[in-house]
Amino acid sequence: YGVQLSAGGTNAVRAIACLPALTGAWRERAGGVLLSSSGAFPVARAALQRPDLLGARRPRSVNMVRIGDALLGDADALAGGAPIEALLVYNSNPVAVAPESAKVARGFAREDLFTVVLDHFRTDTVDYADIVLPATTQLEHWDIHLAYGHTDVLLNRPAIAPLGQARSNAAIFRALAARMGFDEPCFADSDEDLCRQAYGDAVDWNELLAHGFASLRLPEAPFADGGFPTPSGRCEFFSTRLAAQGLDGLPDHVPNHEAVDPSTAAGESFPLALITPPARNFLNSSFVNVQSLRSIEGEPLLEIHAADAAARGIAGGELVRVFNARGSYHCTARISPRARVGVVNGLGVWWRKLGPRGTNVNEVTSQLLTDLGGGPTFYDCRVQVERADVAETLSARVDQTAHA
Repeated sequence: YGVQLSAGGTNAVRAIACLPALTGAWRERAGGVLLSSSGAFPVARAALQRPDLLGARRPRSVNMVRIGDALLGDADALAGGAPIEALLVYNSNPVAVAPESAKVARGFAREDLFTVVLDHFRTDTVDYADIVLPATTQLEHWDIHLAYGHTDVLLNRPAIAPLGQARSNAAIFRALAARMGFDEPCFADSDEDLCRQAYGDAVDWNELLAHGFASLRLPEAPFADGGFPTPSGRCEFFSTRLAAQGLDGLPDHVPNHEAVDPSTAAGESFPLALITPPARNFLNSSFVNVQSLRSIEGEPLLEIHAADAAARGIAGGELVRVFNARGSYHCTARISPRARVGVVNGLGVWWRKLGPRGTNVNEVTSQLLTDLGGGPTFYDCRVQVERADVAETLSARVDQTAHA
């Protein structure tokens, strides 16, 4: 997944996917390449999402990668639509995980934005909510799952009744639908009904109830005889669909948005490439609420190579400031061979409120998108790093000059 997170991420994945076809490995069991198995699951999406109820209406879609700009009124990020006046957040913590988080926080802080958040914990996003609704945990509701890396459909049966006033997301949406006057029969479907509809006849519901999972019936080498989901049914090195859009039909190297020459002014200002892998005991911003896991992680860390640390007078365990033109955040430096020369690893995603200065690594990441697909470019980011005491001294001098 990290390969995708730069300007040329899509082209990189395309190029990698061509390799098994070049060697003929697609014909053999385990000879292909897998990014995610999720596409193999025959989810009846139309039955769940009901696009037929829209009629001629076509709601706009705002890319969450650009939610900071969108909430601050950027016309391009708003997809040409009106300003966002109300927001319902569920299954996410955008104030912590979205790029350029200073903009995201400013957007959520708007006095004229009405925000409702469904969650279990007091996340960074919950702090900006006008109304917080307690969501059920996985122990309290029906659900059905596809997967990234295997091909078993999983059934989640509630172990306990919802505690307190907690409701599942779907139960909250049903209540909203009823209050808004939507009387189509689908809005009366229970969570269990939705689970039954999710795969239709493709999965045996009784098998799911009996065992908790059902394996998809798939061939050992699914593309041994072709049958790729392309117009030709073949693995297409050259894409006529992309060529028709005026794009390169062949995968090619696309440089990073921030692929700067170190000899230029921009390269001298922000000479280090920053990547932001999850801390080992977190899953992005999930589990940061768990005190025992935070205790294992200790504090927000930046892994830096010894040579880069020495050039900046940074010792392991010191507080450092990581910054670029978008913003800055503070964390503790760890001298580590895991960081290459010229690359620093900002382990995330700590909630902003738990950072040394109330910020996190996404202060410096970019809202720019990938070459195709509108994906985020979290690993396409240039920064500079300095000791925090140096930064604070300079900041104080600037303040003194401004007052003078």
